[in-house]
Amino acid sequence: MSQVLPAAGSVLQRSVAAPGNQPQPQSPDDDDRKVRRREKNRVAAQRSRKKQTQKADKLHEEYEYLEQENTGLRREIAKLTEELKHLSEALKEHEKMCPLLLCPMNFVPVPRPDPVAGCLPR
Repeated sequence: MSQVLPAAGSVLQRSVAAPGNQPQPQSPDDDDRKVRRREKNRVAAQRSRKKQTQKADKLHEEYEYLEQENTGLRREIAKLTEELKHLSEALKEHEKMCPLLLCPMNFVPVPRPDPVAGCLPR
């Protein structure tokens, strides 16, 4: 069986032959440290993903709440707009026959304590 070697000067040959890439003999302490570091990193990554998921869930709940509040406020606006329309029409009809508006005493620029008293029957 022949072994295929990387071409001289190729990236693979340079990375294999680079001085920093030479396998160093590992002591049992180095192996334990590496395992602990990987486990610690795995746990930290899980915590980070869980925190990110919780944040997304909280934002979604807030979105749902705000959508409901917005819908309720839009209903209230529609109701109040309708009430304003009704009251404006009622005021317009009332102004046609209001004794206070028809009373000539209301157009005299004399200050008086109670403008309603001048138009009411005695």
